[in-house]
Amino acid sequence: MLLQSPIIAFTILLLVIFTVPPIFEKIRLPGLVGLLIAGVVLGENGLNLLNSESETIKLLSEIGKVYLMFVAGLEIDLGQFRKTKNRSIGFGSLTFLVPLIAGVIVGRLFNFSWNTSVLIGSLLASHTLLAYPIVSRLGVVTNEAVTVTIGATIFTDTGALLVLAVCVGIHGGEFTALSLITLLIGLAIYSAVVLFGFDWAGKEFFRRSGDEQGNQFLFILLALFVASVGAQVIGVEKIVGAFLAGLAVNDVLGRSPVREKVEFIGSVLFIPCFFVDMGLLIDIPAFIKTLSSIWLAAAIVVALIGSKFIAAFLAKLLYRYNTAELLTMWSLSLPQVAATLAAALVAYKTVNPAGERLINEGVLNSVIVLMLVTSIIGPVITARFASALIVPQTDWAKDKLSTWWQGDSCNVDGQTYHPFTVVVPLYNPQTQRYLIEMAALLARHESGKIVPLAIARGHVQMDDPRLTTALEQSQQRLQGVLEISQEFGVEVSPAVRIDDDVALGICRTSREQNANLVVMGWSRNTGIRARLFGTVIDSVFWSSHCPVAVTRLLSSPTTIQRILVPVGDLTRQTVGALRFAQILADGNQAEVVLLHVGDRRTPPTQLDQFKSQLSDIAAQSKLQVNTAIQTVIGDDVARVIIHEAKKFDLVVLRSTRYRTAGGLAVSEVTTQVIKELTCSIVLLGEPHS
Repeated sequence: MLLQSPIIAFTILLLVIFTVPPIFEKIRLPGLVGLLIAGVVLGENGLNLLNSESETIKLLSEIGKVYLMFVAGLEIDLGQFRKTKNRSIGFGSLTFLVPLIAGVIVGRLFNFSWNTSVLIGSLLASHTLLAYPIVSRLGVVTNEAVTVTIGATIFTDTGALLVLAVCVGIHGGEFTALSLITLLIGLAIYSAVVLFGFDWAGKEFFRRSGDEQGNQFLFILLALFVASVGAQVIGVEKIVGAFLAGLAVNDVLGRSPVREKVEFIGSVLFIPCFFVDMGLLIDIPAFIKTLSSIWLAAAIVVALIGSKFIAAFLAKLLYRYNTAELLTMWSLSLPQVAATLAAALVAYKTVNPAGERLINEGVLNSVIVLMLVTSIIGPVITARFASALIVPQTDWAKDKLSTWWQGDSCNVDGQTYHPFTVVVPLYNPQTQRYLIEMAALLARHESGKIVPLAIARGHVQMDDPRLTTALEQSQQRLQGVLEISQEFGVEVSPAVRIDDDVALGICRTSREQNANLVVMGWSRNTGIRARLFGTVIDSVFWSSHCPVAVTRLLSSPTTIQRILVPVGDLTRQTVGALRFAQILADGNQAEVVLLHVGDRRTPPTQLDQFKSQLSDIAAQSKLQVNTAIQTVIGDDVARVIIHEAKKFDLVVLRSTRYRTAGGLAVSEVTTQVIKELTCSIVLLGEPHS
């Protein structure tokens, strides 16, 4: 009776989610695989601690299932889709239809009905962009073959869910041509209402709600579940509505802090519960005993891998891609996780009046085997061949982000004036001297000025004693700034601002001052509260119109002689970080070293080409800075950076918005590097635009 308690079941789930994924990731296996295995071990065929029929598991799994499809809709890059819309639809059609046909053939070979066979084909037709972080790290996202594959995801996932809706309807009972037409018309109207209505409503609500992230978060959750309920009302599966809701609010959320919170809640709680529930349904003894199930699993895996390759090969012939692009498109479209697993679970739980499931346990187990195989080999193949892709060359000399320090010149009384401005928010008196020194070095180099900023939190009554005290403290923090700035001979314009939101106060001031850069101190707030509600730094990264340099300075910036800049790819953010390091080095007569950690499988000729491109970019700067390029071959990028950084005074890193670590939007590598570096750090965040 104790094990039947919902609290006990929830506690076991939390324990599994907390402990299992990190263990599997350490042995280079996806954490989701660990959750599936944990479900097998804890289910009826194992320790029998969890029951998939319990109300707790049912509720959390249902939420996880719709959340998974919602996030799948959010993750589709609509901007990339629009750039290569026609080719994305072309490849999407190929990588949808060829696996669909292959799945139907497999289903018929194993004596499944036409309806079940078509459903099996639809399970193979979609794909999940598990390897997107790899192509992002390699800097080849702008390659057309990659953008086409990313754009094709919207077509394959939507098509697979539509086929699922029809197959579930047919399996449910009497299904005539009229009812099919009615369903399709209802689905078309419903899709238009969700895609256009939710998009309009979301933009209006976000515009009117301003900075109320709590209400915005609740609006997004409401959109998800209203769309899911609406799908059930018109007679289709709720995951169709969840996916459409993700697409609808995609443009509304962008890369905002609210999106990070929405994805965080799903990724740490609800989606893992769904994968544990999938594991509870797996009956390994029955699967092993039944030889036909093993053959079915093998046939489905071979059909998927072969059909996805044929689709990529046809796209190669159609669009004249090279072999590296063919293999990258193939490997990116291989992993079957989000739409495949969610649809498989829906089909497994769909029972007709005669008590027959749409797909049996053998197909469900085969789909899970498919997920395990493709989620491992897909990213491996991508890492092997994507590095050989050629990306369009960018004119870095004219790129806005890579030339951020060049303020707009203007003519004043016959003299050219460069309004270079650095805003420095001050909060901690113990670290503000180094912050001012860093800002002064940069401002002096560009003949600009610094704006030390102290922010007092606002109150409803302007005569509130707490506000008076806060203003006095703000003035005290600004007192020592003039002395420091005089040492560097730069103009200083101290500012005190009253604002309800510290982050927005910083961003509004920097916009009003037309600042070129914001220099901030490091935040120590890295716990669960930072993950849920963000930090001031996280919010400034999102809202700022100009680059933001977050610093952890262990000594005076004037003593910095060696600066390390890890370079993983040739993106605008990387070049911006390089320019920042060169400006700081020029002011100190310091040396800059660009560190590139190469993969062991990368051909030497490709490494040489990368170094040549990097050398050209470094040389484009008008600064006379000693800039060296160092290449190290290694599998653990973070470990190499940490080891090499021991010889340097400062490491300049760049941030991205794709993952949040303790409130800072950075990559996994950067997170590990920040934790273990023993020297000064600058984390450079690019403006949202």
